[in-house]
Amino acid sequence: MPVGVLLAFLAYASFSVADALIKVTGKSMSVFEIAFFTTSFSIIPVMLTKRGERWRDIYKLHHPWLVHLRCTTAILSTACVMYAFTHIPFADVYAIGFLTPIIVTMLGVLVLKEHVALHRWLLLIISFLGVVLVIRPGVRDLQLGHLAIFCSVFLGGITTIVLRHVAPRERRVSLVGLQVLYSALFNGLLMLPNFVAPSLEQIAIFIGIGLIGGTGGLLLIAAARRSPANLVAPVQYSQLIWAIVFGAAFFGEYPDYVAVIGLVIVLTAGLANVLTEKLKIVWKPRLFFFRTGL
Repeated sequence: MPVGVLLAFLAYASFSVADALIKVTGKSMSVFEIAFFTTSFSIIPVMLTKRGERWRDIYKLHHPWLVHLRCTTAILSTACVMYAFTHIPFADVYAIGFLTPIIVTMLGVLVLKEHVALHRWLLLIISFLGVVLVIRPGVRDLQLGHLAIFCSVFLGGITTIVLRHVAPRERRVSLVGLQVLYSALFNGLLMLPNFVAPSLEQIAIFIGIGLIGGTGGLLLIAAARRSPANLVAPVQYSQLIWAIVFGAAFFGEYPDYVAVIGLVIVLTAGLANVLTEKLKIVWKPRLFFFRTGL
């Protein structure tokens, strides 16, 4: 298994733990306040692992416009995800969120000029159908939380593609530090009108979310540097396992036989995608409409 894929598995496992903790916080405070505290604490893993990188170099960028775009889409995507997790069922968020790898693959072809073999497209579609069997959100009127996670899917796809392009040349302190800085400013201002002083227990949860999510972010950056986007993106389906485990352990959700069938389909298709990594993949980083210095 490629190292980048293994790192992606660890990253998405970390994100799933953080998601479960976000769900636990409920609606006791605004998503902006939750995002402010958790994102601020997520800088700690970077501070502990920034070997050879200096904070004063945070604005020394090779692709400034792309890095700022990535920060913007990541912050907006995070706000949408947190709103969804605190307003609609855990399974619904994951069901819609699993559209992200398909969006990433499409953008990889259109923007980065990645070559994706036909069988990979088929495996992505099969994986998604398996997700539908496992999660089965059902037919119901869309709520604002559903719209929020749909927006997050597209914003997350853009974030991943931009990261894939800039990660090989940009410093980690820039990729992570700028996002944390901008997130603190954005969420800090928006949380003020409805600010609620968190309890010690909530602060402990926020620290946990920040540390786990920050570590996951570093792992995902490392994965993006080592493997193409169309290999890293399908690994997100591993969150399906965590959705089942956490749903059963904390939210009283237990998979039935149809969900088990879907799980087998998703894992089989995902494993097949990884095992065919030996096939030639052409990646040409071209972003004609974004150029450094414009």
